[in-house]
Order: sequence, then C-alpha cells, then structure tokens
Amino acid sequence: MIGVAVLGSTGSVGESTLNVLARHPERFRLVAIAANTNAAKLAQQIRAFRPAYAALADERALGELRALLDGADRATRILGGPGALEELAVLAEVNCVMAAIVGAAGLRSTLAAARAGKRLLLANKESLVMAGPLLIAAVNASGATLLPIDSEHNAIFQCLPPGTRAGVAPPGLKRVLLTASGGPFRDTPAEALETVTPEAACAHPNWVMGRKISVDSATLMNKGLELIEACLLFGVTPAQVQILVHPQSIVHSLVEYLDGSVLAQLGAPDMRTPIAHALAWPDRIDSGVESLDLLKAARLDFRAPDTDKFRCLALAQAAACAGGLHPVVLNAANEVAVEAFLGRRLNFPGIAVVIEAVLQRGTGGAIGGLEDILAADAESRVRARERIVGMTKSATVRDAHA
Repeated sequence: MIGVAVLGSTGSVGESTLNVLARHPERFRLVAIAANTNAAKLAQQIRAFRPAYAALADERALGELRALLDGADRATRILGGPGALEELAVLAEVNCVMAAIVGAAGLRSTLAAARAGKRLLLANKESLVMAGPLLIAAVNASGATLLPIDSEHNAIFQCLPPGTRAGVAPPGLKRVLLTASGGPFRDTPAEALETVTPEAACAHPNWVMGRKISVDSATLMNKGLELIEACLLFGVTPAQVQILVHPQSIVHSLVEYLDGSVLAQLGAPDMRTPIAHALAWPDRIDSGVESLDLLKAARLDFRAPDTDKFRCLALAQAAACAGGLHPVVLNAANEVAVEAFLGRRLNFPGIAVVIEAVLQRGTGGAIGGLEDILAADAESRVRARERIVGMTKSATVRDAHA
C-alpha cells in the first residue's frame, strides 16, 4: 500500500490525481491533501476521501474550512500556514508526493519532498524554473525519484531509456521536441489580441486546466517554462529543445537520438495518463482515459510557433539561455502579470510588456542558494507591480486626452 500526499488537491491536476487514486484503493492510500486557499473544495474532498491530514497554505482560510466541516470528519487532522505543506511532504507514512501547488507557492514543499527522498510527482513546473539546480541536487543527494507530470515532460521521460537520472542526458540523445497546442489564439491575428478577455484566454481548445496555466498556454509562456524545465530535467541545452505547435494535442512530445530514430508518446489529451504513469511507474495501471482513436483523429499537424506574435515564448527562450536567476525573474514577473490580466488591470499583450520590462531591470546572476532565489522572486514581483501601475496611469492619461 503506497501512501500518497496530494499538494494542490483542489486544482485540475489534483482532482485528476484523486480520480486515479480512487480507481485503485487496493494499491494507494490517500494520506494527505492540501490546497492554497480553496477551503470550500478542500472541505468537500475531506468529506469524500477522509484523509489522515489536510492543510491550507493560507491560514486566513482555516476558519472557513473548520466552519464548513463543523466537526464532520474528526479523523482528519487540519493544518494551516505555508509550513503545513512542508510538514505533509515529509510525513513518514507518505511515500509519494504529488506536487501540484501552482506557482512559486509550491517551491518549499517540493524541495522538502525531494530532500526527504520521496517519490516526487512534479506538476509544479515553477519549482524547477526557479530552483532547478537546487531541486535536482536534492533529488540526487537523497535518492528521491523525480517523475514529471506535465504531459510533455512525462512523454519525453517515457521515450528515454530505463535508468535515466534527473538532470543527466542519456547517451545517444540528440534533442527533444516539445509540442504545444498553440492555445486558443494560435490563429488569431496579432492586432485582435489587444481586446481578448480572460474568459477567452482560459477557454483552452483541448485541455481542462486552471486559470493561470490556461493564460500561460494562451501566451505560450507555458511552453517557455517547459523549455526551461526540460533542460533541467533531461540535461539538455536550450539549443537541443525544439518547440512544435501541434493543434491536435495527441503527440505529447518526441525524442530524437543520434542514429536518426525519433520516438514519440501519443495519447488522448487527459492528464490522468501521465498521473497514472507516474503513480505506478514502472508498472502500468488503468487511468480511466478513453483510448486514442487515430482513425477518428485522421491527421496530425505541426508548425513552428510565432514568437513575434507570442513574445512570452521568446522571452522565456532568452531566459533559458541566460540561466542563473533570469528564469526566476521571468517566472515572478509572469505570475504578477497574469494575475493582473485575470483581474482586468492589464490587457493580453501587456503580459509580455511587463515581463520584458522586469527582465531588463533584473539583476540576473548565479544562484548561490535558496535565499538568492527568494530575494530575486520578491524583487521582481515588486517591479512587475510597479510597471503595471505605471501602464495603468499612462492609459488613464491617454483616455482623458482622447
């Protein structure tokens, strides 16, 4: 019986994980669940799954959670605060940790699971983007097992030879090819992006995802973050990663070897496939995903991404090449800009404008430790907010003159 903690249980990846776990009660035991702020959904999950532990990273939401439960499940111990996630990640009865907290908020608990030698199912790509060298070092030092959950990186992992170590390219690997759906605006004229709404940006054509990652997919920043992630996970350089727009989202990624062989992993666009793969690896278990019908799909298309229209991808590629703290700055500015877009305080093209401005002012430099990462993250968030305020004031002045 494998004990599992799902950090980020109320998000789309977390809910898919619970769905897979529920299919295999003889194999997995849900020990702990955690969310950032969503007390209502966490209360529902506590009632449904009765885990031994549950936590909210936002202590302010604890009162709401307790009120919703009203003593309904006294078998679950409730924890609160950012440290609660780390506490769950290192529990002795937890063998496997699903790291699915969105954004920088998941960094500390992901590192804690790696240092504790857990099987780490990594859906929180920001942890690698921000602190990749530290995370890979922690995995190798503790003997932890790192299994990627992003469909693209999980596909690459499935195409690599057995025994591949995190951060080390296997012999004979030439390059990896990351596929991207292109998002909801892949065929939208650039000039029309000025007025797209958060609702349109979140309406992904193929995947059901949270709002933040949906916007990242729409800007192609998600693919830029995945490029950085791929370099760290598989020991390749940015030059060895090619990005392909693949509208059908059936080929999840490919690997090319020196002998000319190209291996691909295909499947229906459903996150339960990579989740089930990582939970049971090296075994295979039923995920509940519908079988892929290639005759129904009929065709598979590929084309190059438009980095002029989708500036976020170009900025991420540059940050990947620069390395050091540049990806930290990129990620922090993006999180703030996406939040402002979702709050209707910034238009869609403004996301890239804010990120570029913060990157130009960012100090960069090498990563000396976690303190450097957290300092660069905090400073970049301040600069991003300042830039957004400045853009808002400028727009107000123009409107007044008009």
